[in-house]
Amino acid sequence: MDLLKEIKTVSILGCGWFGFALAKSLISSGFDVKGSTTTPEKLRTLSAEKIEPYLINFTADSVLTNERFLRTDVLFICIPPKRNSAELNDYPEKIESILEASENKARKVIMISSTSVFGDENKIVNEDSETNSDTDSGKVVLAAEQIFRSLRPNDYTIIRFAGLIGPDRNPGRFFAGKSNVPNGLAPVNLIHQQDAIGIAISILEKQAFGRIYNACSPTHPTKKDFYTKAAREAGLKEPTFLDEKTSWKIVESLNVPEFLGYQFQVTI
Repeated sequence: MDLLKEIKTVSILGCGWFGFALAKSLISSGFDVKGSTTTPEKLRTLSAEKIEPYLINFTADSVLTNERFLRTDVLFICIPPKRNSAELNDYPEKIESILEASENKARKVIMISSTSVFGDENKIVNEDSETNSDTDSGKVVLAAEQIFRSLRPNDYTIIRFAGLIGPDRNPGRFFAGKSNVPNGLAPVNLIHQQDAIGIAISILEKQAFGRIYNACSPTHPTKKDFYTKAAREAGLKEPTFLDEKTSWKIVESLNVPEFLGYQFQVTI
């Protein structure tokens, strides 16, 4: 495997909920971090956290970028597809233009993906399993993964996050007060922001590039148990669920334990 002599500089394309938290954690670990936003007002927010700020925007029609931002040891692509919008179907082309712009500049690229590339096919899935998404967002993310793998066939690194929870993403609100929510006995596939960041940094520290990682908590309580408890702990009205298990999946990882040896910090 092609190892970097040392990883000093990390660029994070998309300092949203995950990317901003990752950037702050990397800064505290001693990395030099460049962060991008599409919002001019957020540049000051990035600077305040010692993140070198850049205004960068990739759309289907135009590219606003910066060569200094793309010149980095590791580039994280942290841009999820925009749901329920005309931009959803442009997502694979957007990822392709990012990869082309970063060629011969970013030494390593890590793409943040999603376990939505797997459909609910009533089985356990891991990195070796066939992908067969049953959602529109999952399909475009999978198409973006395939573009990445074709452009950097020997050097792609993909982190597929399960449902992200953590600060400002209180899962108790999700079903609070709802009645007879279907599929109550289906297992949940979630990951806390703390572990999402931990896995990303572990890849850097171990230079474990060049493969796909399913990033999902190894515990999978039922939807009924998890969301009822979450609503109770948030002081919200508890939902009720139908005791049925109609469509589900359990996302497991072979590569996180084997290549990272990562120990999850937050129990779902």
